Amino acid sequence: MKDLSVNETAKKLNQNQQSLHVAMPFLNTPYKLGSAKEFINQIEDKDTRQIALAEYYYFSGLSAKASDIAEEYLTHQDIALRLSACWIYGYANMALDRITRAKQAIHQIQTTVASIDENTPLIYQAYGKCVGTGANVLLHLPLSENINTSNDYISILPKGLRLFALYIQAHQAYLDKQYGVCIGISETALIMESELYPIPTIYLHLVAAMGHMSMRQSEQAKDHLLKAWEIAQKDDMIEPFGEHHGLLGGLLEILLRKDYPDDFNRIINITYSFSAGWRKIHNPETGHNVADDLTTMEFTVAMLAARKWSNKEISAHLNISINTVKMHISSALQKLGISKRSELSQFMLK
Repeated sequence: MKDLSVNETAKKLNQNQQSLHVAMPFLNTPYKLGSAKEFINQIEDKDTRQIALAEYYYFSGLSAKASDIAEEYLTHQDIALRLSACWIYGYANMALDRITRAKQAIHQIQTTVASIDENTPLIYQAYGKCVGTGANVLLHLPLSENINTSNDYISILPKGLRLFALYIQAHQAYLDKQYGVCIGISETALIMESELYPIPTIYLHLVAAMGHMSMRQSEQAKDHLLKAWEIAQKDDMIEPFGEHHGLLGGLLEILLRKDYPDDFNRIINITYSFSAGWRKIHNPETGHNVADDLTTMEFTVAMLAARKWSNKEISAHLNISINTVKMHISSALQKLGISKRSELSQFMLK
């Protein structure tokens, strides 16, 4: 897999800035692992550099810094910059529990997408469909009526965003319980990578792990999680793991808690803050916060139980005793105010 030097990568991006801006430039770049900040500093175009920096802060779990930078671009006249800023700002403020701001950003994405027409440059049309689709799919919300559900736009996107669009497609398949399709999309995308795009590659490995876990293929899921972690460690891209914790079926507890205790604790803190904000946007009408009071281990055990894993299977997977599994399930039921294991699914992530 080709690995461009920092100078080559920055030069390539700078050449692309001569006419139109690139959406999500950091995500969309095959920067050399361990040199993320150096790469960003070499971007000549100020606006692109600022958006890339906001991305960097968000993916490294520094949501407040990401929000502050992105806020300046929420109404920018350039569609690529505006969509990027709204996406970063929305997710950053969701993690910061600033729900009104997060909703405003999502609304701005929808408004921007609705304003795009046939006279808009084709690449900007593709950006609109990518960001518009992603904002809804990753919140597990119905697609906006303004968003064309056709996937034709994916081939128009630059490579990094194309990979992330495939992650979104795989995530949608996961939500539709088409786990084989989810795995097929993500693993095909990973195989076809000619050079390493760190951010979308992390997300593709995570969604592949989710698909394998749902098919009870634990070893394959572990392999994907560890590959994502190997990439993320180089530049501290820790946020995606917190975003996906609840869907990974205990993989983080199994693989990271013992060997990377500090990082694991940071991920759990991100999980709590991100999940709380995510739920307030995802299901504000229900009045309850989807297992808000559960510890991450209680949630993990409850999630597996809701997916009809037996106590024995959960015990073997998490390397805990069957009695400990029973204790976590009992505690979860009590906290949620329900009496039957079969009722757990209404509180789990959809």
